[in-house]
Amino acid sequence: MRVLLHYDMDHSEPGLDIVSCSEQDDARLGRLLPDTEVIWHVLRPLTAADMDRAPKLRLIQKLGTGVNTIDLDAARERGVRVANMPGQNAQAVAETSLLLMLATLRRVIAFDARTRRGEGWPADRALVGGELCGRTVGLLGGGEIAGLLRGMLEAIGARVVYTARRPRRDDPSWMELDDLLRVSDIVSVHIPLTEETHHLLDARRLALLPPGAIVVNTARGAVIDEAALVAALESGHIGGAGLDVFEREPVEASNPLLARADVVVLPHVAWLTRETWARYFAVAAENCRRLASDEELLHGVV
Repeated sequence: MRVLLHYDMDHSEPGLDIVSCSEQDDARLGRLLPDTEVIWHVLRPLTAADMDRAPKLRLIQKLGTGVNTIDLDAARERGVRVANMPGQNAQAVAETSLLLMLATLRRVIAFDARTRRGEGWPADRALVGGELCGRTVGLLGGGEIAGLLRGMLEAIGARVVYTARRPRRDDPSWMELDDLLRVSDIVSVHIPLTEETHHLLDARRLALLPPGAIVVNTARGAVIDEAALVAALESGHIGGAGLDVFEREPVEASNPLLARADVVVLPHVAWLTRETWARYFAVAAENCRRLASDEELLHGVV
């Protein structure tokens, strides 16, 4: 079975003919698609045109959870199966969310720049960090990532509240979204990007946060209205942000968020650990075996 690993790395699995292709190398992708039966997909969007160049394609296996980068209607029309692997990156993403909270609170970007310039102690009186202990953290989402992060935060001493699509009124930590924002010193995004969640955190909702609140996003960039976030940072209402994802990716160098010392940024790598890759490949290889045996796929989407 010919598998195209659409990422710049090498990997082998017994019984599978795996070829790799960088997400930036469209010329090589075009040469490989005609013989491809399975695509192991990461982030570069897969379109109907890509599928038309792959007449043997039977399965698009998302290495991760979000399938918003796959044209699901086109896959369905062409009889191409789609599967994902929810939860396999949960530990890595939860840890990165915690990292971004701490890095933003402790002004890591500003202190790093000062240190590299040879400006050590004493620190500027304005560069005073904060602690997670005693703060209220609002989680947008009630899935596995949010659950893992909640345990980490509570162990540190933070108060955690959350919101989710389905009301959980028997849980005192569950809140309606606007109520959650009003009490959250830090809000962290852990929901998929859908029509309903696009720009969920817009200017109106960002204004509900307490002055000086911090915004963290390791889910999908367009859940936050970036223009509204920039305005809230410039006004001082939002005290900082930790962002692994952006509305347009790869993030453009001209994005005003990149120029701010109160914003910690990563290039959509919250999931990127050796342990996550091992879990991804185990599920992906198992679904190839199931595809060959005409068995039900794990986590089928289409």
